[in-house]
Amino acid sequence: MNVAIIPARGGSKRIPRKNIKNFLGKPIIAYSIEVAKALSIFDKIIVSTDDEEIKEISMEYGAEVPFMRPSEISDDFTGTHEVIGHAVSELIRIGYDLDYVCSIYPTAPLVQSKDILQGYELIKNGDWENVFAATTFNYPIFRSFEKLESGGLKMLYPEYYSSRSQDLPVALHDAGQFYWAKPKTWIEKSKGYHLNATVILIPSWRVVDIDDLDDWKRAEQIYQNL
Repeated sequence: MNVAIIPARGGSKRIPRKNIKNFLGKPIIAYSIEVAKALSIFDKIIVSTDDEEIKEISMEYGAEVPFMRPSEISDDFTGTHEVIGHAVSELIRIGYDLDYVCSIYPTAPLVQSKDILQGYELIKNGDWENVFAATTFNYPIFRSFEKLESGGLKMLYPEYYSSRSQDLPVALHDAGQFYWAKPKTWIEKSKGYHLNATVILIPSWRVVDIDDLDDWKRAEQIYQNL
């Protein structure tokens, strides 16, 4: 059995009620649920939440909420791996026979079915422990610098001061969309960046980390253009 698990707590602070805020006509979590429903590879779509309203909305759009997330792993400091690990353990406890688990973020309206499917094809071939979405930085990070307390500047990577942009290493970052792994990997909370992990590359223009209202508006504009 393959399941999609969407982690959606109620206590978002920078954008209140972010996981169910209206995004172009429907709660933003609905987009993640619907993209999972569009894929035949998922036997169940589960939402892990501590919030009754999120539970009701998730079920309205076709997800299941077979348990509520404990408050001790619903704060600002609990990572995705711990939340999904808890959900996987709960599903196993109630009798689910899990093969692969995909965590899909609830605020990822730009995620596409083809990318999740590509991730599934990679994880099931047995060569990788984790597969997730990543993208390139919009500017070469190896030319970055910091401003010191004195007001002066210091390059973070001075060895690349004279390098041409095209000669710099290609740096990637997590796209914040989806993550594939086996149940054991989620429960053991292994790190995501290692030699047994790989990524599905997403174009940077289709990646928005929604942290504030400016990000929200930009995501809406991109979605409408798509």
